[in-house]
Amino acid sequence: MTLHGLKAIAAALAAGETTSVALVEAVLEKIERLDGKLNSFVSLTRDVALRAARRADAAISRGETGSLLGIPMAHKDIFCTEGVKTSAGSRMLDSFTAPYDAGVVERLKHAGAVMVGKTNMDEFAMGSSSETSFYGPVGNPWDLGRVPGGSSGGSAAAVAARLVPYATGTDTGGSIRQPAALTGITGIKPTYGRVSRYGMIAFASSLDQGGVLAPSAEDAALVLEAMAGFDPRDSTSVDEPVPEYSALVDESLRGRRIGVPKEFIASGVDPAVSAALATALEQLAGLGCEVEETSLPHLGLSVPTYYVVAPAEASANLARYDGVRFGYRAENPANLTDLYERSRREGFGAEVKRRILIGTFVLSHGYYDAYYLRAQRVRQRIAADFRHAFERYDFLVGPTTPSAAFRLGEKTADPVSMYLNDIFTIGVNLAGLPACSVPMGFDGNLPVGLQMIGKAFDEAGILALAHQYQQVTDWHRRVPPRWE
Repeated sequence: MTLHGLKAIAAALAAGETTSVALVEAVLEKIERLDGKLNSFVSLTRDVALRAARRADAAISRGETGSLLGIPMAHKDIFCTEGVKTSAGSRMLDSFTAPYDAGVVERLKHAGAVMVGKTNMDEFAMGSSSETSFYGPVGNPWDLGRVPGGSSGGSAAAVAARLVPYATGTDTGGSIRQPAALTGITGIKPTYGRVSRYGMIAFASSLDQGGVLAPSAEDAALVLEAMAGFDPRDSTSVDEPVPEYSALVDESLRGRRIGVPKEFIASGVDPAVSAALATALEQLAGLGCEVEETSLPHLGLSVPTYYVVAPAEASANLARYDGVRFGYRAENPANLTDLYERSRREGFGAEVKRRILIGTFVLSHGYYDAYYLRAQRVRQRIAADFRHAFERYDFLVGPTTPSAAFRLGEKTADPVSMYLNDIFTIGVNLAGLPACSVPMGFDGNLPVGLQMIGKAFDEAGILALAHQYQQVTDWHRRVPPRWE
């Protein structure tokens, strides 16, 4: 059965035109047949999925309904899944089986979602290309020689290739939106605190947020309303009512004001991306929105700010991986110090080590004020720029990335060049705001994305903007030819 939207799949299940077991078997067969070219999955959970599918079919036969009930999906391998390996793309956790479910996993299970596997990712979510994984790089379904973005590249590639109808991801500095843009799908990062971080392996605790990768904004809305909500086990979770996003996607946009920060359209953006953006802005105006240029004066400082704050938090979060309690353990250590040093040296990859070293340096005595404290002050200025902009505008839009997908290996020797690929996404995380990326065109045969940013907790607004944009465009319906 062709996967063509969550509403259509749910309707087919409710009408008895197919079963969850049949869908799961078809999805697993397609993954096993095709994913060797993509490397988008770390593990498949056939037995777990078929048990869940049989339970879903039984519930449907009793007359139960649900927008996600019985529908296959995948989790980024950063979410703990009870009884299933949770690796975070690292050798350090290659042998770790999670003893409990993450909050996101619990909520989607409760909604009847059927997990068929765990997706590949940059190690500990540190990367912009899904090349730092212990399990090897992920390919882009539009061109296997190019990256799918990162760190949620496995989830993005699997959705873009229509191996699964949707997948979860996490976004610390653009790790949902950037891969969504580079693979031609929809990805939403909610407001910080909207989705539980309980059981989500930490990279940078003040920036990490779970979200959704799906073909369309309508599908993303259905998934987000199931996975969002307050979790008392997460101290950063916000007790804010969750709207029925899927019921609000058709609300009128007439008179809504859109600001286009000039920093998003400055030099450095590829001509094809600029041309696609100009067309997209005309289409948004055609929906009844008022579009005008604005400015976020400190946005240019977001990359250096992020690469002080995020590594500092990573160095603290990853201190727990010491070879003693869980995770990779060096063989035959000479003493405790040798155990610590070799376990971390052998268990972590190069990018993770780089960020731990940076983070430890900026937090060290004599450098804390000069780097970390100053970065936090600049972070507040970036957040203030967004607050001031949202006094005038309902949304901010611009390109998600400055270019289409780059080639595998093209930026691995130049970390700074790699970091700059997130130049338009990082500020949103520093400010804790919701944002999504939707396809807005192509550069040759490679998709490019449009980023839509909203006010805090206005996921409903940006999903409505994204959905209605997708009603007047067909970019999100395009599938890489070899994967149809």
